[in-house]
Amino acid sequence: MAKNKLDRRKFLKANSLIGVGASLALNHAPIYGFDFLNKVNQTPAILGGNPVIDHDWPSWPIWNPETDEKRLLEVMRSGVWSRRNVTLEFEKKWAETIGSKRCLALVNGTNAMITSFANLDIGWGDEVITTPYSFIASVQSILFNGAIPVFVDVDPKTFQIDPSKIEEKITKRTKAILPVHILGLPCDMDAIMKIAAKHNLKVVEDACQGWLAEYDHKKVGTFGDAGCFSFQNSKNIPIGEGGAIVSDDEAFMDRCYSYHNYGMPYGSMKSSSRPGAIMAGTKLRITEYQCAIGLAQLERLEDQTKKRSMNAEYLRSKISEVSGIMPYELYPKVTRASFHLFPFRYKSREFKDLSRDKFLEALNSEGVPCYSGYQPLNKMPFLENTFASKNFKQFYTTKQLNYSNYSEQNACPFSDVLCDEEAIWLPQYVLLGSKRDMNSIFSAIQKIYDNAEKLK
Repeated sequence: MAKNKLDRRKFLKANSLIGVGASLALNHAPIYGFDFLNKVNQTPAILGGNPVIDHDWPSWPIWNPETDEKRLLEVMRSGVWSRRNVTLEFEKKWAETIGSKRCLALVNGTNAMITSFANLDIGWGDEVITTPYSFIASVQSILFNGAIPVFVDVDPKTFQIDPSKIEEKITKRTKAILPVHILGLPCDMDAIMKIAAKHNLKVVEDACQGWLAEYDHKKVGTFGDAGCFSFQNSKNIPIGEGGAIVSDDEAFMDRCYSYHNYGMPYGSMKSSSRPGAIMAGTKLRITEYQCAIGLAQLERLEDQTKKRSMNAEYLRSKISEVSGIMPYELYPKVTRASFHLFPFRYKSREFKDLSRDKFLEALNSEGVPCYSGYQPLNKMPFLENTFASKNFKQFYTTKQLNYSNYSEQNACPFSDVLCDEEAIWLPQYVLLGSKRDMNSIFSAIQKIYDNAEKLK
């Protein structure tokens, strides 16, 4: 089947080239299609040929002095740099953008999750279900509060936590689910919320890569008890560092505000008759100039998200024609993905057993930035080291901290295959390129396919 698919494509290309040649003879004008299709059969750049893409990709982050600097300079010149009115404006706009009643901006997405768990009273003795296919911050936020992460394997087609495997991991100590909308692709929130309701579990959404992504026309981050976002420098709305919590629960948001400001009373937390801090808190306040940058970036987020979505859909349709390339799939009710990364799976056997590392090297040489992505969180040494720490040993039993048993119970083979063998990512700024760029990416992958034996 793969051979027939390839033969048909070569036949179409050959006939297209004949037509292009006739056009050249008649019009004596350069035709883009001729150059584009010809590149497929050239020598791979890694073997000394010309790269398919010979220009720079859009730089990131984007900063436009004409439109972006006025507000930032006003803040800097005012001398009011700590949290005040500009922060309040950013919080209001982000809450409106996401569709939540409240937003709290704070130093980063990691602490957004830490703060959320702390103020949902999730900590020592509790378990939180999550995915092994994520950035380390997802799991660190659970451990930081004294809880133990429980890993549920992924659906490799979507790269997301597999809801069908969640219930078998629930115990009497399970208190929450942390779904991660990793890569900017939404989780199956209907299934997750149904399980959470059935077992009376809290849901904290890690939407740190999910800005403006939607499930059933509702923004991710607005389904659970809390939604957490990141505005780190590489993110689709970059501030340098920064994060936010959104929720419709007013009392919860008041607690989060107090927690992020040394535990000082705020909103409904002001009921105490005695002055001073009312809870154990910390200092996670964001600055005015960070929020001024955020407001500037927010102005173009919608247009950029539309462009990424359009290019992702087109690129997906193109590269799916290549045997051995399996692009991401979205759940049926996903109405928008934000594409912090464009993922696909690579099947080396279809590429003459060319290793993933060699494929990545070849694709990078063609001018397409790409990498293999995450390592399995459930296998990293920080877990065993945390279990061996003084506080964990004082609180949990020896049986609960038996790392060998824990590893066996939290094995996630599909995640392992993604991490170790199949996953390939393209960064989000690639999707801000042109349609011609998307064709060139396809051309580069096809070029590697056609030369896989040589590349070995």
